[in-house]
Formats: sequence, structure tokens, C-alpha cells
Amino acid sequence: MNKANEAGDIGAGLSDQTGPRQGPDAIREALKTIPLSPGVYRMLGAKGEVLYVGKALSLKKRVSSYLRLNQLPERLRRMVSLTCSMEIVTTRTEAEALLLEANYIKKMKPRFNILLRDDKSYPWIMLTEGHEFPQITKQRGRPIKDATYWGPFASAWAVNQTLNLIQRSFLLRSCSDSVLSTRTRPCLLFQIRRCSAPCVDRVTPGEYGELVEETKQFLSGKSTDVQKALVEEMEKASEALEFERAAAIRDRIRGFSSMQESGIINPASIGDADIIALWQQAGKTCLQVFFIRNSRNNGNRAFYPEHADDDQAADILSAFLLQFYDDKPPPPQILLNCDPAELDLVSEALSLRRGRKVELLQPQRGERRDVVRHAETNAREALERRLAESAGVSKLLDGVASVFGLEAPPGRIETYDNSHIMGQHAYGVMVVAGPEGFTKRAYRKFAIKGPVTPGDDFGMMREVMERRFGKRDPDAPDERPQDWPDLLLIDGGLGQFNAVRAVLEELNVRDIPIVAIAKGPDRDAGREWFFQEGRTPFQLPPNDPVLYYLQRLRDEAHRFAITTHRAGRSKAIKTSELDSVPGIGAVRKRALLNRFGSVRGVRGASEEELISVAGINSETARTIYAFFHPQ
Repeated sequence: MNKANEAGDIGAGLSDQTGPRQGPDAIREALKTIPLSPGVYRMLGAKGEVLYVGKALSLKKRVSSYLRLNQLPERLRRMVSLTCSMEIVTTRTEAEALLLEANYIKKMKPRFNILLRDDKSYPWIMLTEGHEFPQITKQRGRPIKDATYWGPFASAWAVNQTLNLIQRSFLLRSCSDSVLSTRTRPCLLFQIRRCSAPCVDRVTPGEYGELVEETKQFLSGKSTDVQKALVEEMEKASEALEFERAAAIRDRIRGFSSMQESGIINPASIGDADIIALWQQAGKTCLQVFFIRNSRNNGNRAFYPEHADDDQAADILSAFLLQFYDDKPPPPQILLNCDPAELDLVSEALSLRRGRKVELLQPQRGERRDVVRHAETNAREALERRLAESAGVSKLLDGVASVFGLEAPPGRIETYDNSHIMGQHAYGVMVVAGPEGFTKRAYRKFAIKGPVTPGDDFGMMREVMERRFGKRDPDAPDERPQDWPDLLLIDGGLGQFNAVRAVLEELNVRDIPIVAIAKGPDRDAGREWFFQEGRTPFQLPPNDPVLYYLQRLRDEAHRFAITTHRAGRSKAIKTSELDSVPGIGAVRKRALLNRFGSVRGVRGASEEELISVAGINSETARTIYAFFHPQ
């Protein structure tokens, strides 16, 4: 992406030249300054929002095609009619433009593009370097310096399975450096034979180094060689009558027994590759991705990109590949069940992204074909399950509309709940659901900022509502934002309902139906009371599917509120008072706690006792003492 930006010129001035023009007139005005070179164009709406992002070998020719409206599908004609201005970025090649286009689509999420909703970071196995006893652990996010990585894995479960295998077979530590340096006796992992206990010198640095090398060979696809070497070592130990050592090696060998050598699950003929299969049905698409590294399956995940009903499989696959590998390096081979649009160009762009050649292959025979067919079966079954669930949810939403007298089935239901302990670590949460089920990427947490009287749930809910609905577009204060709900579900009774209604009336939000759901006096599920404006409180039949659905929404909000509160409370507990003392970092904090045992011990220490701690001089000691004794 940087290469494209270095090679191109951002056409920021185009939007200034269009004036009040809209639709084809805006495009004609922009064409006056658009060059013939490769690049990326963005079509902008009246508020500057990005409607569409596209790439072209010749920007001028590609943008000109949008003026032939009779040749465009209805979706693109609608997009052209909404266009008020354009922006361009020129690149040196079409492949660079393709990468830049995928980057923009993923960041800007234009409504008329095919979108991959993938905001998840993938876990890797990390082995720290530069330490006498390297640590092996799971890592997400940015790579850490001086560490070796293997992956990616499709899920935390997949990487945890591999880590468990490594712990049983190679006995590497998973604890942090601080825990390693402070332990005085082995932990439980040593007792269950999943760690060699370098923390208490149960293994020498040389012996541990051998375990590290064996681990690297295993993760690099040489598990058979490692297992064979261990068997030979066990036999030698047995012949030398070193039965305890032989038994320990035997236990390590048993750790390999969980590896399934199925040709489909762990294909021997595939080294590093991603298997991607696409399946379409009823205007929806599922892409199933299997991560194969060193002939071992690192897990799989299903994706459901957003696109128009008439988008072709080849176009969807092409857009998916570019967006999926926008923030991760592609493997040397990608095995597919169908060809993407502009196959050679996509391959060139991915090779540019990786820095080495990337092959896009559609295998026709052998084990590779079986693996792709296996992924295709998973994609079909996953899409069928999703469609079945969507059909069931659609019926439930029809029922919700009927129960609460809505004009149409709600496309977005927001459920709210609070969690706190006597006003401490107070959080409000928002859970979102709709035709596709729970939309977890739209969930929100509200750390309560204002002073809250212990037990004042109404005050907490008031702050949540003000922060959720208080901000509007200053240029269109009366226009309803697109992400507002069609139904507001509040976990609470009449008091919560009145509090929320009063806040929304103050904010001039009057077009959102509000419903409060409260358990009965005995708090039995199935006997909930519902509160809605203009109606007396009512209950639904105990076996009503709509009641079960509303209970599920309420329970999900409650779960999210509890986990959010616990996470905030745990974070606060882990924060020490010493973190607020000026000049006290991690090293001095550890030295003080090692010397006095706790923050209370530090608080009660004299200046003379503080000076006796390594790294604490007289000035720092006075600062610490003054912090705890301001008088």
C-alpha cells in the first residue's frame, strides 16, 4: 500500500470542482482531471461518505463507463445517482491498485462494494528468543521483537490444542518472565508433566535448549523425525537401565498420539497453503477457509461476505481474497474450488503483498482435490445452517412485530443492561440482534463516567441513553441515523422503562419503540412482564417461541454486562497504588513488593527502610513516603 501511495497522486481537488452537481454530471466534471494511468477511485455521497471504491488499469476509461447507465445493473445505477464527488489515487501498476482498493474497502466499508466483515485478529504460536529459557505462548496483534512465530491459526481453540500437545511432548514453559524469576517451587504444570520447571532449575539451560530445538523441528513439519529420535533416546535409556528417564521420554512420546494423520485433516502432500472453498445458495455466500501449515491443519473458519444478490461467485472470491490478505501475509499456495475474477491479476497482487510468488490453484485430482472438496462440503453445510437459522429468526421477528404492534419486523434490536457492585466498576452494555442473529461487532460497552449513587440503575441507564442517542449529524439534526434500532429492549421494569422514555424525549428521539422486560416477583423465567407505552403490563404464554427469543436477547445482554463488569473489576484489582507513584516503574515496583511483600508494607515503611531497597535512592524514597503520607 505504501508503494501505491508513493507512486500516486491523491486527487483531493476533484471534490471541490463538482460544486452542487450530482449523479452523471458530477462524474463528467470529475473526468476533466482524471488521468489515464492505473489507480483507485472513490465515489462520494452528499455528506462525503464513501459509496464505492474501485480500481482500474485506466482510471479515465473505467470512470467513463459509469456514464453508460443503460449498461449498468440497478445497484450501480443507484450508486451513480447518489455520487456528488470523486477522489482518485494513481498507482504504478494495476496490481498495486488492486491492493490499495482492498485496503480502502476494508477500512471505509462502502455500501456498494462486496464487504468482508472480518475484524478479528488471528492467534499465532510465539517462542520468545534471547532468554536462557524461552517461553512458548499464544500471541495476537503486533509481532514482538526477538520472537519466532508459527501460524496463523483459525481460532484460539486450534492454537490451544497445539500448545497442549507441545507442553505434553516438549515441556516448555508457558509462564511469563516475571513468574519464572519469582517462583520458589514448581507449579502444577510440572506436577502433571507439562513443564520441565526451569524456574527451580529442574532442567539445565543446555537440556532446555534441546527441548526448544525439538519444538522448532516439530512446528516446522518434522514431527516424524522428532518422534523417531525420541524413540531411539528412550531405547538407549532403557538399555542403560535409566528407567526413570526412559519413562519420562515415553510420556513425551505419548503426547504425539493426539495427532491425527488423516490425509484430509492433515494432508501430507500440502506444506503451507490455505484451502478456500466458496458456496452460494439463495443469494448468500459462504467461504470456508482452512489453514494448513507444515502439513498440519491449523483450524478453519467460515465467512459470509456482504454483497448484492446478483454478484457472481468469481467477483466475490476475488474481493474476498484481496480483503482477507490485506493485513496478513498469504501462503505460497492458495487452493480454490473455483477461479476468482482476474485470476492472474489477483495472483500478481497477492505475490506483491507477500514479497514472493503466490499460486492460486484449482486442483483436479489426488489428495489436494479431496481437501478442497472437504472444504467445499463444510462451506455448503455452514451456509445451509445459517440459512435455516435466518429463516427461523425471520419468523421470530415477525412474531416480535406482532406482539409489540410494530409496522414491520425489526431489522435491528438493541438490548440494554447494567452491572455494578454498589456503584463500583459500573458498566452499561448494548447488545444488537437482527435477521442474521447476534451482531457482536456492533456490541458496545459504556463505562459509567458520572457519579452514580450505589444502586441508582436509573441514573446509569440515563447516562447510557444520552451517550448512545445524544450525538447526531449537525448538518442533518432531524435525520434518523442508519444505525439506530427499530426496537429498544430494556432489562428492567416500569421504573427503567420510564427513565429511558424520559431521556429519549429530552433528546427528541420519538420514533423508536421501547419495551422493558422484567421478571415476576418470584423471578422465574417464563413469567416475565412486558412494559410498553400505551399498554398495561402484559405477559406472553409460557411456551411462546417469541418469549423464548426475547429471553435470549435479555440473557445475552446480562451475560455481556456481567463479563464486562468482571473484566473491568479485575483490571482495577491488578492495578497497584504503586503505579501512581511518580518515578516508580516496573523494576522498582517489583523490588519494593519483593522487599515489603505488599502495598500495605510499602505504605508503612519509613524513608530509611525504603532507601535500603535496591534501586531506591533518597530522593525516590522521599517521593514514595510523601505519596503515602501527604500530611
